[in-house]
Amino acid sequence: MNPIRVAVADDHPIVLAGIKALLQAAPDIALVGEATTGTAALDTICRASPDVAVIDISMPDLNGIDLARHLAERCPQVRLLALTVHEDRAYVQPLLQTGARGYLLKRSAAEDLLRAVRAVAEGGIYLDPAVADKALPSASRLASEPGAGATLSPREDEVLRLTAQGFSNKEIAARLGVSVKTAETHKARAAEKLGLRTRADIVRHGASQGWLDELARR
Repeated sequence: MNPIRVAVADDHPIVLAGIKALLQAAPDIALVGEATTGTAALDTICRASPDVAVIDISMPDLNGIDLARHLAERCPQVRLLALTVHEDRAYVQPLLQTGARGYLLKRSAAEDLLRAVRAVAEGGIYLDPAVADKALPSASRLASEPGAGATLSPREDEVLRLTAQGFSNKEIAARLGVSVKTAETHKARAAEKLGLRTRADIVRHGASQGWLDELARR
């Protein structure tokens, strides 16, 4: 299987070195570019065309939100993961509105960066538990939506919970000792019962159930 190609942009050398070390230690990830300014990041990311670009929000000459907008126009195939210290809604929602697929706080990077990169690369989304309520303000309304009262089997509930927490189908299958196809089937059945059409819907449901809070306590 081809490695996940990742580019990184952060203006702090020590932070950048730490991110690179985490990524380079993973056998399924290949670092294909790095930059320390927003303008350089735009050029580097579009030139390297990685699967995932990990970008900071606060960078010289072009901040992360503007960078995300430019990337959406110039190389929309690249999936974006924000890695930042900012927890405020004023940063979270605009970044996600540009089309970014993930938002991770730097204080969680040591434990969750690889998981976030893999989830985003697979086509899902990843939200740091600490910002889930800011990114998903409608989560509390899910209880009144169709399907909210449906009963899931224990395995369906477990698979859906892990999906909401950012685990890929392959990771879920390995954790539960089942095949990837079986994990996908449980997820599809659970999502159908609850009326959840996309992975974003699953994450919103997970936020409303407190599943993302479990990650913060680990």
